[in-house]
Amino acid sequence: MPLAQYSGTLKRKGAAHLLRRITFGPNKQDIDTFSGYTPAQAINLLFQDTPEPLPPLDLKTGTTWVNGPSTPANSSDIALEGYFKGWWVNQMLAHNVPANQRLPYLVREKIIFFLHTHLTTIQSAVASSRALYFQIALFRKFALDGSAPLKINLKELTKKISIDNAMLNLLDGKLNVKGDPNENYGRELIELYTLGKGLQGFIPATSTPGDYVYYREQDVRAAALVLSGWNTDLTFTTIDPDTGLPRGKAKIGTPPVASQHDNTIKQFSDHFGNAVITPNPALLSGGQATEASMLDELSQLIDLLYAQPECPKNICRKLYRFFVYHDIDDNIDTNIISELATSFVNGGYKLEPVIREILGSQHFYDMMDSDVNNDKFGAIIKSPLELITETLNFFEYSLPDYNSNLQDFYQTTAGLFDDMRYMGMDFMNPLDVAGYDAYHQFPDFNRAWISTNTLNRRYDFIFLSMTTDNMGMGGAISIDLYAYMKLRFAYVADTPDAFIRELITYLFPLSQETTEITTERLTYFKTQFYKLGVVLGKDLGPEVFWKFSWANGDTIPDSKTDARGMLQDLINALLQSPEFQLD
Repeated sequence: MPLAQYSGTLKRKGAAHLLRRITFGPNKQDIDTFSGYTPAQAINLLFQDTPEPLPPLDLKTGTTWVNGPSTPANSSDIALEGYFKGWWVNQMLAHNVPANQRLPYLVREKIIFFLHTHLTTIQSAVASSRALYFQIALFRKFALDGSAPLKINLKELTKKISIDNAMLNLLDGKLNVKGDPNENYGRELIELYTLGKGLQGFIPATSTPGDYVYYREQDVRAAALVLSGWNTDLTFTTIDPDTGLPRGKAKIGTPPVASQHDNTIKQFSDHFGNAVITPNPALLSGGQATEASMLDELSQLIDLLYAQPECPKNICRKLYRFFVYHDIDDNIDTNIISELATSFVNGGYKLEPVIREILGSQHFYDMMDSDVNNDKFGAIIKSPLELITETLNFFEYSLPDYNSNLQDFYQTTAGLFDDMRYMGMDFMNPLDVAGYDAYHQFPDFNRAWISTNTLNRRYDFIFLSMTTDNMGMGGAISIDLYAYMKLRFAYVADTPDAFIRELITYLFPLSQETTEITTERLTYFKTQFYKLGVVLGKDLGPEVFWKFSWANGDTIPDSKTDARGMLQDLINALLQSPEFQLD
């Protein structure tokens, strides 16, 4: 049966918890607004259709390049790949989006990012800005599938991605031909995208070579034969009739039949009930394969994979790790994952209803509704991408305008990609086809984001972003904390203890509205806050110095400088803390 749903009011902590997990970061007003909703009310507001974004622009021409072949007037494709990624980050920040559509827009982009972690691509291997763009456009078509037609679901997306140009390039699908099968995509289709290898840490042993409990090498070979004969179409003129987006094409010979497709009957192992995939005679031409018969075989293959009980479980484990917590024990697998898998199948393999069920569940908020020692709530480590987007979104920092200041925008996002790489995430360039380690690598999962070096790089990003010293420097993030606090926290900022506690209830997932933080942590943060006041306010004392600087900052320039400096020390201490690294 579906997971029991939580019916209470979210309050501040619950609202922040929900919005951090399903968006790329809320601001204070978002949290305040949603704190009065129940999960059901909040989820209905978050899962709304929003307009499609306009395509990315080439800095050199000021126009898009994705809808037609590149010309000498365009930038190099490696530059265009960077522009595409910058454009996608702009969608993750929902800049240039009407305020009433911003959060639903962010929800869609977060699900698109989940799909990117599930059906991963590698920019350097694909080496085509248009192929990358159209793959993300494909994910966007399928991200919000709850109220979409029945054929908009993850199973159908798996069929589409199998002949997506970026995927055909990445996993050598274009090299898979009759008589010389390439098993790369067939293997990853089974091992990563559908069945998986079982619950990691609890996978039963097998002594039979080539037996992986849920499939055999025989099944990989059979899948490769089904998938043979496809090629990329880098003119992007072969259009899928269901999505309206470019896809790959069959390798057609002379006469016009799919001569590179293996047209034999494909035999699967006992793990699949000894199923066979047979070419449909009605779709053949003179007994030979056609693109239509290849599409039919592909559909049979994906249907066969999704019919295996382990497939929906594997997908729901990925959803759970992405939105809830990485540690899935046998109890969670039996009582949570299995129920979600049933919902997934009964709902026609649609993602959105399952995500809604997770986010509205008592289980999701049980992780929240306990003391600060709970090892699950607040225990997803922010990815470098999320650290950046959540920081910028909370402090309501706008990148240079995409439509009017494109050069500065791309310069800024290029710097952000450098920051992510230093923090351990080469955005859209994971190390292998399984994707970023944090989303799949047992047993570390999201803890893979943290090392001594990458943690220092996180702190560097925070420090450099919270100073006005680099304001006006091209590509630099420069958050004016004085202006921000006057706008959002003026009601409490003149009382240091209350001010720090109030900030923490918005910034830290471990904070309780009743118990808040320990006296020791409060003392530490206040000590950091007072550092400048101790030096400059010797006669007044740091607390009086802060109150004077804060009260007079709008009329006395030196007081504004002093108040801003104290705020920078405080926010650096808060955002460089272990607690802020968590969602």
